[in-house]
Amino acid sequence: MDDVEWMPRQPKAKGLRVGLISWAGSYLTFETYKNTVTATAKGLGRRQTWEILVSSKHDTQAVVRLRSLQGFYLLCEADGSLCYGRPRTSHHGCFLIHFHRSGKWTLQCIISGRYLESDGEDVFCTSRTLSAYHMWTPRPALHVHVILYSPLNRCYARADPTMGRVWVDAPVPCLKECGFLLHFQDGCYHLETSAHTFLSHLDGLVSQPSTQTAFHMQVRPGGFVVLSDGEGGMLYPQGTRLLLSLGSDPHGGEEWLILQHCPTWVSLRSKTQKFLSVVYDVEVSAASEHVTPMSLFQFECDNKSPTLQLRSANGCYLAQRRHRTVMADGHQLEAETFFRMHWHCGRIILQSPSGCFLGIAANGLLVASATNPGPNEEFGIQLANRPFLALRGRYGYVGTSSQHDLLQCNMDQPDCIYLLPCRRGIYHFQAQGGSFWSITPFGSFRPWGKFALNFSIELQGSNLLTVLAPNGFYMRSDRSGTLLADSRDITKECIWEF
Repeated sequence: MDDVEWMPRQPKAKGLRVGLISWAGSYLTFETYKNTVTATAKGLGRRQTWEILVSSKHDTQAVVRLRSLQGFYLLCEADGSLCYGRPRTSHHGCFLIHFHRSGKWTLQCIISGRYLESDGEDVFCTSRTLSAYHMWTPRPALHVHVILYSPLNRCYARADPTMGRVWVDAPVPCLKECGFLLHFQDGCYHLETSAHTFLSHLDGLVSQPSTQTAFHMQVRPGGFVVLSDGEGGMLYPQGTRLLLSLGSDPHGGEEWLILQHCPTWVSLRSKTQKFLSVVYDVEVSAASEHVTPMSLFQFECDNKSPTLQLRSANGCYLAQRRHRTVMADGHQLEAETFFRMHWHCGRIILQSPSGCFLGIAANGLLVASATNPGPNEEFGIQLANRPFLALRGRYGYVGTSSQHDLLQCNMDQPDCIYLLPCRRGIYHFQAQGGSFWSITPFGSFRPWGKFALNFSIELQGSNLLTVLAPNGFYMRSDRSGTLLADSRDITKECIWEF
């Protein structure tokens, strides 16, 4: 088989989601019941998230429309007022974004030539003279667990806790060291590694965030970003080993990185406790007692469909072939690479396009032969590149608050939930201080329990999951802000992005 180069899943140029922060520190907000927009919110939520739809783009500017998550467009009317709805003409609702070197954006109405501005509360387009009141800071609205890809070097950033450095040398982002938590604070960003150290201006990793770990960010459609220190230095890969460090002389656009949501990589174990691995380039066998790079698979699933694709580190997908054999030689659009997934007590069952279920043959190879699933067709599944979870629901992240003793689900920043696997599909949830999650008789949670409880995780999409709590109910976000486990069925509030 010819070598297959790993092709990253790049964000669509017309799909960047951001929050827009005014000069006063408040967010451009979609007001559901008022047919208007304001700039009063202090945090980034669903009503403060806007999708940037690009119709044309140049180096320092782009013609765009802004669409809310509810599907309505930001519209500028003739009197300078702002509302939302559907564009009435080809230019109605179009804005010219100017990308400034400071990282800020200005949005100019195409029809009137006036700039979008805020007085700290209301939003309008009345002035053609540019001022500080027209400046908006874009904040990427993607989940905080991210990876950084260098399109010029075709590799991902990887933290090296032994050397205390970050290298841009990972061709495949399957390691936990490729994941970073992107913290937003006081208009700057801090990059936290999976080992909970922070990238500093001095190229090394430090234990605590500070002004030396704060980076400014320029954002462009397509997920392109530049991280800088605000004094002329920019982060880009340098030297023969591609050390990610500050410099002032990047070449050929090497300072531009693509910011993406951290992908989900899993390992699968048979009933004999052997890991599924790709052997001899394309065969898939349950023969390994230890996790290796070839026993890791990227979990790709559209949450609107129960079908799943598993992509191996060789760049190919698992696919059913002749004689019911499953091989790691499929391509993304092949029908044979789509498997229907079923869950049973935290274990996953995979059904091939032929209708047969995947299991392990006597020779250890993965085959699609069973008409009815049994223990041989159940696989233990474990998150391979996620030592912790950062959960985001409909109202925000799961975390603690100094104002509440119960875990909340409407936070602007998440608390890390450390995963302690105890058996197939079952995890203990550990809080950041080392204590365990506990559950109250009312289905709410506290983060300081003394004893470990069993939580079952079921993956519902590429970066989506549900959690079955120890009381037998699904964990859900509640509009009140309190995290609860009281749902018998899987509803929208039970789906967590991680």
